[in-house]
Amino acid sequence: MTTALDAPRPPRMRISLLRVGVVLLCASAVVWGGYRSVSEAVTQAVVPEQATFAAYVDVTAWPPYPFETPEGPAQASVILSFVVADTQDRCTPSWGGYYTLDEAASEIELDRRVSQLRLTGGDARVSFGGALNDELATVCTDLDDLREAYGAVVDRYELTSIDLDIEGPALDDTAANERRAQAVRALQDDALEQGSSLAVWLTLPVAPTGLTDQGVAVLAGMLAAGVDVAGVNGMTMDFNVVTTPDDPLADVVLQASTALQAQVQDAYTRTGQPLDDADAWAKVGITPMIGQSDIAAERFTLADAEVVNEFARAQGVGQVSMWSLNRDSTCSHPLPKVLTVVQTGCSGIDQGAGRFAEVLAADLASAQRITAPSPTPSEDPTPVPDRTAVVVDDPETSPFPIWDPLGTYPAGTKIVWRQQVFEAWYWTSGFAPDTPVSNAKDSPWTLIGPVMPGDTPAPLPTLPAGSYPEWDPEEVYQAGTRVLLDQVPYEAKWWSQGQEPGVAIAGGSPWVLVMTGG
Repeated sequence: MTTALDAPRPPRMRISLLRVGVVLLCASAVVWGGYRSVSEAVTQAVVPEQATFAAYVDVTAWPPYPFETPEGPAQASVILSFVVADTQDRCTPSWGGYYTLDEAASEIELDRRVSQLRLTGGDARVSFGGALNDELATVCTDLDDLREAYGAVVDRYELTSIDLDIEGPALDDTAANERRAQAVRALQDDALEQGSSLAVWLTLPVAPTGLTDQGVAVLAGMLAAGVDVAGVNGMTMDFNVVTTPDDPLADVVLQASTALQAQVQDAYTRTGQPLDDADAWAKVGITPMIGQSDIAAERFTLADAEVVNEFARAQGVGQVSMWSLNRDSTCSHPLPKVLTVVQTGCSGIDQGAGRFAEVLAADLASAQRITAPSPTPSEDPTPVPDRTAVVVDDPETSPFPIWDPLGTYPAGTKIVWRQQVFEAWYWTSGFAPDTPVSNAKDSPWTLIGPVMPGDTPAPLPTLPAGSYPEWDPEEVYQAGTRVLLDQVPYEAKWWSQGQEPGVAIAGGSPWVLVMTGG
């Protein structure tokens, strides 16, 4: 899969604005479509059918896609992409060459967001490779280092399934393909020794005739190395065809997928592991590029998505996916609705109110694991949080300042409330992050995820000396007065004298931290 080469990238150091609906902290209700309870289990999983759905999310695209608070079951299983080699240290995994794993945790809150997704009942796997940058095996030539690099990602995100997206020059790199297969086999062996498993999907480009010769060789190499391949995911896109209502792209997608199934069946037969038709289909994935593809005359429509979904259910394919959730909407102003240039944040076609994820996931197993509760008549549809449980926020372990009802919070400010991290997406004061609302946009707060084990306080905001008077223990301060203490700004909430800012006391401190920018 590709990302638009001209897509704007944010500065490396930034506070991201996750412009999504607020997620309500409820211990007693889970509501898809803007509200999540982070303490209650979702509905019981059904026995999965063969076909499942998991869509790709471009982690480093801007603006960021809020996968951590899925709109519904169709968005609850994601494939986060892409982990590649760091541009400086070739055996160090990075997200798109932009963030090391630690930088992704601090700059785009990735660890916290993955944890939050799982609290909703969803799950994530990680995709290595992609069309841009260097896949780890192509530049990390030491097998032990390569195994450690893959393993660091698996361990960090507690993965039970990974995706290897091999395309472009990486397909022809025989030595890298052998290293990758050996490293992945070792990871699967490690998982078995620990009493778990690691599913491995291969994502490879396909033509209408199926895998290229290089793709066939990559699959054969994995099987020869003893890798337990969960399936082969065909990138059913960029066929260089002209699509029309009479010649829809779905026809080509189905043709390519059928050819892929025969190739998978043949590859397993050659290794002495024959598969019947049904088992071979269970190892096939179908991943279209929704909307406008990289080919100007090639478009995948919602009607195409319906055909692919029906085909997947009829054949019992192992996986349906799409590139990508970031793009699953109609482009908005200042862009026109219909484009021939690929965008990272919209599909380039007029989708109306439709969503590709819902259409592609319809009646597939993964879309049934989490079910929206049946609506019941009520004068007030807003779920009521359980406020009887005492949740204590500890400033010694909270990664951000604890929300204060008298504080002022500019857009982008992160705070902790009831052991959850929230971000303000516009200026706010006095509005509790878990306040019940009837519409997600009525709240200035969006949930990022839980306070994580090992979190430590982030550096406090500072201002240059002289911005406000230095705090003086002998001075009497009235409400609204601002001071500096070690260059950290505070504002008095009420009359005080001698009470040092930033020190917690019974009944609450008379000082509130001033968030810079306010």
